[in-house]
Amino acid sequence: MAASLFDSPLYAQLFATSDAGRLFSDSAAIRAMLLVEGALAKVQGNLGVIPELSAAAIHRASMEIQIDPGAIAKATGENGVCVPGLVAAFRAEMNAPEHAQFVHWGATSQDIIDTALMLRLRQALTLAEADLREILAALGQQAQEHAHVPMVARTYGQQATPTSWGAVLAQFGKPLLDALGALEGVRKSSLFVSLSGAAGTGSALGPKGAQTRSALAEALGLHDPDRTWHTDRGPVLRITDWQAQVVAALAHMGQTLIGLTASEAGEVSLGGTGASSTMPQKQNPVRPSALVALQIQASGLKAGLQAAAMHQHQRDGAAWFAEWMMVPQMALNLAAALQHAKALSAGMAPHPVQMRAALDGNLGLIHAETLSFALADIMPRPDAQAACKALCLEARKSQTPLPKLALADYPGLDPDIFDATNSMGDAPTQALAFANRALAL
Repeated sequence: MAASLFDSPLYAQLFATSDAGRLFSDSAAIRAMLLVEGALAKVQGNLGVIPELSAAAIHRASMEIQIDPGAIAKATGENGVCVPGLVAAFRAEMNAPEHAQFVHWGATSQDIIDTALMLRLRQALTLAEADLREILAALGQQAQEHAHVPMVARTYGQQATPTSWGAVLAQFGKPLLDALGALEGVRKSSLFVSLSGAAGTGSALGPKGAQTRSALAEALGLHDPDRTWHTDRGPVLRITDWQAQVVAALAHMGQTLIGLTASEAGEVSLGGTGASSTMPQKQNPVRPSALVALQIQASGLKAGLQAAAMHQHQRDGAAWFAEWMMVPQMALNLAAALQHAKALSAGMAPHPVQMRAALDGNLGLIHAETLSFALADIMPRPDAQAACKALCLEARKSQTPLPKLALADYPGLDPDIFDATNSMGDAPTQALAFANRALAL
């Protein structure tokens, strides 16, 4: 088994990351860092911090030069950071020492690495947004179609009261709508440029340091934090927290679908995947299981990132190294979860016959809450609850359906209260409200 399933050819289809996978490779990291170095030189040239001719040469070279990750591996191992080796290799490849001397002017390794990371995270968020919109469109369409299809709602894994399949779909989708709505705020509060120099004071950047940082942010399409954030990992935490929240919401869908596709329920089908190696009758809920597994990993990553946010003094190598191990994994975790959710939202289908059978089964005990409130119309509420509980116990003891016992003991009751379509509450309304929001995106 590969060290990371996200990079495994064997598991490439089980934990596929789509285009996000290309953002978290050594080549992508180097390309992003070179982009930052080139943009930094260009804005410094415009501001007169470095010679404009040298700035143009550096910027042009940053777009053309390719650095082999393996070629700077030794320097990275020695320095604990890749930027010194990268800058040295870049200067050598430029073959123009009179201009190359101005590469990386006034910046520190963390400025380049953190800014380059934000460029890649920005793209990862863009990809996630597109996937979320696709998922929400599919869930919204289904919620609209199945708003009034009754089914069993379950709490603690047990039958509770009637709901609708559309309302369940809305429950899957509403947290995703909230996440989508919060995304712009995450971008503004977190996608920061970093340019603060060796100890966060900007001492080597000169009097135009703040102006340079602002211009660099504009050039790269990032936000200017108006401060150093070398040891403030809030920007990274806000992004990864958002990613973890989306994974958690998707895992709820996965966990629920595992239950609804079980042979004892069989209320939802997922498509034609999930074959067993020895039991031909089985269709395993592979995608829902993957969503739950990804949530388990994400919860560990989130805890690790929280711990890694505790830096010492003005920079902390150990905490920073730990962050490098986890941030790409969180981004790819979400990307894989979104691929599964897209397939599920487009391919899952309800089985109304099995849903009706579940409603009609279990001795009709799902109607207990409705019965207790109906009885409260003819007796005090505590007495109604006690009477309903007694009827439930009798139903189990005698294996007689609850509606039959209740109508025998209280002939004045309206038999329609035992029709699930009359006791779904506002489930259809919730489904349609969600559908309207999702389909309006």
